[in-house]
Amino acid sequence: MPRFVDRVVIHTRAGNGGNGCASVHREKFKPLGGPDGGNGGRGGSVVLVVDPQVHTLLDFHFHPHVAAPSGTQGMGSNREGANGADLEVKVPDGTVVLDANGRLLADMVGAGTRFVAAEGGRGGLGNAALASRARKAPGFALLGEKGEERELTLELKTVADVGLIGFPSAGKSSLVSVISAAKPKIADYPFTTLVPNLGVVSAGDHTFTVADVPGLIPGASEGRGLGLDFLRHIERCAVLVHVVDCATLEPGRDPISDIDALEAELAAYQPTLQGDSTLGDLADRPRAVVLNKIDVPEARELADFVRPDIEARGWPVFEVSTASREGLRELTFALWNMVDAYQAAQPEVVPRRPVIRPIPVDQTGFTVEPDPENRGGFVVRGVRPERWIAQTNFDNDEAVGYLGDRLARLGVEDQLLKLGAKPGCAVTIGDMTFDWEPQTPAGVDVTPTGRGTDARLEQNDRVGAAERKEARRHRREHEDEQ
Repeated sequence: MPRFVDRVVIHTRAGNGGNGCASVHREKFKPLGGPDGGNGGRGGSVVLVVDPQVHTLLDFHFHPHVAAPSGTQGMGSNREGANGADLEVKVPDGTVVLDANGRLLADMVGAGTRFVAAEGGRGGLGNAALASRARKAPGFALLGEKGEERELTLELKTVADVGLIGFPSAGKSSLVSVISAAKPKIADYPFTTLVPNLGVVSAGDHTFTVADVPGLIPGASEGRGLGLDFLRHIERCAVLVHVVDCATLEPGRDPISDIDALEAELAAYQPTLQGDSTLGDLADRPRAVVLNKIDVPEARELADFVRPDIEARGWPVFEVSTASREGLRELTFALWNMVDAYQAAQPEVVPRRPVIRPIPVDQTGFTVEPDPENRGGFVVRGVRPERWIAQTNFDNDEAVGYLGDRLARLGVEDQLLKLGAKPGCAVTIGDMTFDWEPQTPAGVDVTPTGRGTDARLEQNDRVGAAERKEARRHRREHEDEQ
């Protein structure tokens, strides 16, 4: 049986970038033909796309993990790795994307709207792209970046022109079923509808959509019952209609008190889309009141009695009966006029333009702070230093030397000296911790040695032949003395 799911938490993981290739061109009669390692491919991104054919978030309820493919590694002969394909995930119209802290990231309305939920990692550079005057044939390549991982919350807010609100069993589902082709499940339930019902209503040559928001109760704005799960579906409605049961036999209830109770919940509710540029604030939406079930004689008398009090608030009042279909035609045309007038009064929606914020020239792009967990140590934070750490293969001394040159040119060495860093102190960048050695020259041209090696990092603990010969001579002299 189909289920309506309007709120899910998904885990998105973009693809990793492919590693670069460290290769040297080899051809007959052309030894050491130069570096020809290609770059790694870019990882695929996870992209949310609005699809009009999708109406629920049910698929994410059963499959909350979404992962895009990774890029492939670069190859010799300057062949670049293949890029990972972007994974397009279809979501229904009206989906709101929130981050783990509840901050609004995207309001996806309109077919084809796209949002990059997780950005794919960039591919690493091959040694052909790293060749320079100082390193004519680098013996290393950069690693690919990790893809972005994010935990997102998707909330579906029903896109409808008219929202029907009221207490449970007020007749909202019955009203939707008689003014549209929707066929919600209707019976004399002691509880409310569990999912919103959408119906398309025709008013002459015009059509509009009506949403039956499941019944609300006092305290719904504070989470009582299932109020918070249903109040979100009225945020996009241009017109709110109170459906009042005039034939209820519950003690202490009457049309005026029902309306006041629901208005108090609407005023206390803080919507995610507060100040939506397309419809304005929820408190400013036009209201209408439908006095239902007037086919019952006592209900008709009650409707005639309370009608003047409701009209005094400036709201139009309609007396209808879903059983005898009395007053339905006038109601549909009046609702269309209200929807058309309200939408025409709203400012025209201007497509959002991309905002480009260039980085200031004097921005160094990193910070150096004392390490709170390691006395005498320092922590370097910044997008570029942390990215360079992730791209470095620490099993290759030449790659580590290249990293030191990049950090020195960025100004990390100078900043550590200004803060009083001592030789051998721990310096943490990203996930790596180093023993800082300021006497190691960095940022200067270094005479290359073998491929994959760096003279500044060479630590040869092997005992040479001359040292072994001298040690034997000392042992013999010591034995002769004994």
